[in-house]
Amino acid sequence: MGARRRADSGGVKTSVHAPTINYSGPWATWLVGVLMKIAVVGVGAIGGYVGIRLALAGEDVTFIARGANLQALRSNGLRLAEADGTEEALPHVNATSDYTEAGPQDVVVLAMKAHQVAAVAPDVPKLFGPDTVVVPMQNGIPYWYFHRHAGPLAGTQVQSVDPTGVIGANIPGDRVIGCVVYPATELVSHGVIKHVEGNRFPVGELDGTTTERVQRVADSLTRAGLKSPVLDDIRAEIWLKLWGNMTFNPISALSRATLAGICQYPPSRELAAAMMTEAQTIANKLGITFRVPLEKRIAGAEKVGHHKTSMLQDVEAGRDLEIDALLGAVVELARLTETPTPHLDTVYSLTKLLAKSLQESRMS
Repeated sequence: MGARRRADSGGVKTSVHAPTINYSGPWATWLVGVLMKIAVVGVGAIGGYVGIRLALAGEDVTFIARGANLQALRSNGLRLAEADGTEEALPHVNATSDYTEAGPQDVVVLAMKAHQVAAVAPDVPKLFGPDTVVVPMQNGIPYWYFHRHAGPLAGTQVQSVDPTGVIGANIPGDRVIGCVVYPATELVSHGVIKHVEGNRFPVGELDGTTTERVQRVADSLTRAGLKSPVLDDIRAEIWLKLWGNMTFNPISALSRATLAGICQYPPSRELAAAMMTEAQTIANKLGITFRVPLEKRIAGAEKVGHHKTSMLQDVEAGRDLEIDALLGAVVELARLTETPTPHLDTVYSLTKLLAKSLQESRMS
């Protein structure tokens, strides 16, 4: 687990050592005292959080960034402020914008938002060795959803997420370990991350098997002080998180309301329930069973309080909105499963119009 430091103590990477783990097979090179080479592509709120935790736990982490973010990493390293007032710092990090310079890795963490993956996809293979695995950490339906899928839609390309096929062509599904990101973090400034709550990163092979490589990824995250259970149905976990994201994010962006505000106003609570019911029907047709009842999921969102969703924060900050992976892909799966989704369709159309209007406003 990473060394914990007060803000004035200046935590250092060398104070942490990885435990002894024995493995056989092609991954047996990762033995005692041998670091995993991990590239974190996209050093925002989640990438910075995961990266600093892994580095403090003793892994050999390379941060791939650009512009002002890269300059800040090279000048000041990374700093993580915890909710309890403690702080962890890496004053010196290995950061570059050059994928070739970074070279082959054991693990590649893709930590940008879903709509940003296509732009980096052609460079990601420069990080590949024979056994490199990729851990995408995007919200929503992933581009690989139907890779090694057990149903009749196996092999189907998710057009909403990867319309040109550039992601799948450069980052093959066979290299992917699925992951669901639960922590809430904020990018305070370049290289400065605030951890608000949560530390769960469930992972799983796309076909549900338990392999050495998925266990190794889970072990590395666990040593970094994170919770990373290996699941036999990573898609079900993706849907469980998406169930709330695809509902509350667009409603909040359209209404400017917080989670509690949405859930405590009867018309918007009813809209959320209708959207979630439609999504549940789609998921059920794809073999997914939700382990949490709908009303309990809404109640959980209400308990978070007057929290602004990430999409509402993006609206207020003038950033591009993450719509297609969260909602557009769900609408696409509705068409593939022949499921009527009038509420999802309406909210999706309005949210896309909002994004278009915001973009035009920024350009004027």
